[in-house]
Amino acid sequence: MTTTAPSTPAVQLLEVSPEYAGQRIDNFLLARLKGVPKTLIYRILRKGEVRVNKGRIKPEYKLQAGDIVRVPPVRVPERDEPVPLAQGLLQRLEASIVFEDKALIVINKPCGIAVHGGSGLTYGVIEAFRQLRPDCKELELVHRLDRDTSGLLMIAKKRSMLRHLHTALRGDGIDKRYMALVRGNWAASIKQVRAPLGKSNLRSGERMVEVDEEEGKESVTVFKVLRRFGDFATLIEAKPITGRTHQIRVHTLHAGHCIAGDTKYGDDDFSKEIRDLGGKRLFLHAYMLTVPLPDGGELKLQAPVDEMWAKTVERLSAPL
Repeated sequence: MTTTAPSTPAVQLLEVSPEYAGQRIDNFLLARLKGVPKTLIYRILRKGEVRVNKGRIKPEYKLQAGDIVRVPPVRVPERDEPVPLAQGLLQRLEASIVFEDKALIVINKPCGIAVHGGSGLTYGVIEAFRQLRPDCKELELVHRLDRDTSGLLMIAKKRSMLRHLHTALRGDGIDKRYMALVRGNWAASIKQVRAPLGKSNLRSGERMVEVDEEEGKESVTVFKVLRRFGDFATLIEAKPITGRTHQIRVHTLHAGHCIAGDTKYGDDDFSKEIRDLGGKRLFLHAYMLTVPLPDGGELKLQAPVDEMWAKTVERLSAPL
C-alpha cells in the first residue's frame, strides 16, 4: 500500500493492495486511521469526504485491489505515541493468553475490560496488545465480546488469518459456546430460541437490542442445561448460530430467564441476590471455542471461569 501522510493533516491517497480486496471501506479506514475517533470516520464517510476512484461511496462499500482511496485531512496519532497503559493491566492481559502462534492470539478476556477503545474509553484489549506486541503491525480483533462478558477472544496477528477466520465465521465454521447463569428453572424443552433482533436508541442515547418480528435480523441461539439450582437459577450453555449484538442476553430474556448481573436486560432483584453471594459481575462467559485452521487442522480451546464466578456457583450449590 502506498500512502502520503505528512505530520500535519493533509489529504491521503491510499492504494488498495490485493490482500485488502473485499474489505468494507469503514473497516479499512478504522484499521488505517488508528487513534482517530470512530464517530469522525463515519462522519467523513457520510458527508462524502472519502472518495474511491474519485467517486462517493457508502460505508458498506467493499474495496477492490487497485482502488485509490482519498481520505480528507484528519490527524492520526503517531505510531510511537499510544496512550501508555498501566503495567498491571498489560501483565494481566499477557497472563490471560491461552493460545498463541505466529498468526493468532486467543485470550481468556477478563470481565470488565472492553475489547477496544471508544465511547469514552481510551483503550481496550486491542490497544493493549499493540503495546504488548509492537512488532506485530497487523494485529486486529477477529470478533468482539461485550465489555462485561468474559472468555475466549481471538486476535489475528496476520491479515491472512483474519480473512480466514472471518470467512469461517460467515460460514458457521467456528463453534463458540458460552456459559450463563440465568434466573429461574430453565425448561428442558427450550432447546432453541429463534427471534429476530433489532436495535433501538433510548432517550438517553443508550443502544438497546430487542426482539423485532417485523424488521429485526434473523437470530438463532441453541441452549442446553448444564446445572440446576432449584427454582432459583440455572447454569446453561448457549451456542449462538448467528452473531447479533447482545444476542444471548436478549434471547435468554425472551425465553423468560434473564442473566445474572445484566444491568441492561436483567432483573435487579435477582442480580442483587447473586451479588449478595459475592457475584458482582455479568454471568456470561465464552468458555469453549473450536476453530478451523488454514492448514486443515482444528484448534479446540476451553477457558475457565474466574474465581468470583466459581465461588458464587459454589455458594449457590451449598445446602441451606
